[in-house]
Amino acid sequence: MAEQTSKQLPTRGVELGAGTPFHPRLGDLALDLAKGGQIGVVVDLPSDSAKSYHLRLPGGGGDWRARADGTTLRPVVVPITHVTPQKRDVIYDHRAHQAALRVTVHHEDGGTSESVLILTPAQVELYHVQFEQLIKRREKAQEHGR
Repeated sequence: MAEQTSKQLPTRGVELGAGTPFHPRLGDLALDLAKGGQIGVVVDLPSDSAKSYHLRLPGGGGDWRARADGTTLRPVVVPITHVTPQKRDVIYDHRAHQAALRVTVHHEDGGTSESVLILTPAQVELYHVQFEQLIKRREKAQEHGR
């Protein structure tokens, strides 16, 4: 099965705040505040020939237009089901006094995105102790299961 990447999340480096325009891509889900929070699929982007976003209800049906500046649109975030660590080395930044572990975030729609889990030294020590305990429990369970 091919890995999917969730399309509904804002592009990297873009921060959304109150009144910040959201500029979705073709096929993205967008919530339109001007339509009472209605969610639609972006089926056409503003251009020289179209002066607004064209949205359609997911699965077809009602169409509407949203302002080209994106001020009434917000991203639809796909719920997260779980997070798994990637098989890469953990990085420790001695200047920031933190560790960074790359993770894969799994979304309800089957898509994935990448992120970083940031840990303080105290958290690293705590999880070290907890993982040692887990390893001992697993070994003990394996001994009893033989």
